[in-house]
Amino acid sequence: MLRDIVSNELYTILLVTGLLVVAMAKLASPKRFDDFIFVIGNYKYLKIYSREQKFLDKFDALLFGNLILSLSVFSFISYQHITDGKLLSIDLMFKISFSIAVFILIKVLIERLIGSLLEIDKLIDQYLFQKISYKNFLGVLLLPINALLLFSFKPSLPIIYLIVILLLIVNIIGLITSFKTHQSLIKRNYFYFILYLCTLEISPYIILYKVFITK
Repeated sequence: MLRDIVSNELYTILLVTGLLVVAMAKLASPKRFDDFIFVIGNYKYLKIYSREQKFLDKFDALLFGNLILSLSVFSFISYQHITDGKLLSIDLMFKISFSIAVFILIKVLIERLIGSLLEIDKLIDQYLFQKISYKNFLGVLLLPINALLLFSFKPSLPIIYLIVILLLIVNIIGLITSFKTHQSLIKRNYFYFILYLCTLEISPYIILYKVFITK
């Protein structure tokens, strides 16, 4: 009976928790949330709120919490399908969620440190704000996607790949928007920014890929 610990009921709890967290973010900053929903291609949101950003921002923290929940649920669903319906334990669910959160947070802290060492703090801070905003947007986007995968139709490998491609496209659009917004700053610090991208945007994912491939 231990195999039945993880079921749609637990997924439902995680989905509802994500919705509540997003609702809390909207209640905390209604106007900001309305602007945030159209963050893709929305220079207004990025320009206004990047100037108001804080190291510990309640609005971003709430949406980040939803990102971890939504990304974890999608990872669990994908894992179950790839392993032919093998059920996950609560312990493994916690480890995956914790690993995702720690990976993102440590990466952000290292990025801030590198930006400080390269003396491009302003550029990196604004770039990180925009990147975190796009990731949080993906967390909100995953809420209805996860609900559909759980309750509307059975997930298949092509569907999972299609969703991953969609998320990558949204992320790429966000990055392009970010580059356009700060192209003058990037041009002045082009070498350091390319070094930053290669070191902290490409290398970590290559390492993760190699780790999973070798297992």
